[in-house]
Amino acid sequence: MNLEGRRESTNVDDRRGKRVVAGAGMGIGGIIIAGIIALMMGKNPVEVIQNMGATQQTTETNYTPSAEEEELATFAKKILAGTEDVWTAEFKKMGKQYIPPKLVLFSGAVQSGCGGATSSTGPFYCSADQTVYIDLSFFSSMKKQFGTAGDFAYAYVIAHEVGHHVQYLLGTLSQAHQQMSRVSKTESNQISVRLELQADFYAGVWAHQDNAMFNSLEEGDVDEGLAIAARIGDDYLQKQAQGYAVPESFNHGTSAQRSKWLKKGISTGDVRQGDTFSPAYNQL
Repeated sequence: MNLEGRRESTNVDDRRGKRVVAGAGMGIGGIIIAGIIALMMGKNPVEVIQNMGATQQTTETNYTPSAEEEELATFAKKILAGTEDVWTAEFKKMGKQYIPPKLVLFSGAVQSGCGGATSSTGPFYCSADQTVYIDLSFFSSMKKQFGTAGDFAYAYVIAHEVGHHVQYLLGTLSQAHQQMSRVSKTESNQISVRLELQADFYAGVWAHQDNAMFNSLEEGDVDEGLAIAARIGDDYLQKQAQGYAVPESFNHGTSAQRSKWLKKGISTGDVRQGDTFSPAYNQL
């Protein structure tokens, strides 16, 4: 990607080298369950989650990032700035105001509004505090685990999580989570797949529009993104881990589906074409 001269977002909270200990310590799984229970009881799950994550202590540790990590931090800030520019414009087209998410950079472990998480969790978006969390070491892990990497692949990861924030602002995320709390596990997984594929599509829309604004895409970037999308499909990951896939347990989509929706976003750049909820599940 060509990011020369691009601005860096200031909407970043750098917590690398900070060790966070939560008082409640329920973790993300427990927080999600609590949120679902809150919905069933007619309460505001965001308020419940925020209150549960309120008690925490932060201590400083001796942490010196490598030069490579500093380059990745700068890269992440530029990509976040790009998503701010693109989605501000896209929301304006819809007659809406875009409120950007915060990006938290952490090392090892972090306390979010959705509970505690470690680097092994991978990048994630928490709607309770409207924040994207990422340990930059994940990008090194991507290269080792999937055998593919590159700046656009890294940008896709960030743009996908920002895509969940777009879903949050449009009300899609809360509606889907409410539905997930009322159906079977298999049906809930299918709704999750629809959410994830739409976030992939939104990442593609970002890439298309960012390129239109800044001429940012270079030869091979799109192939790079599609390659990583194929390697994080549920079927691919399950076959790598256990030798076979269990379709009813999929919650992010197959390799083919993830590549398809990312590619559709990149090629069209049209938010209106990202409806992953109307088609029959087997047509995704």
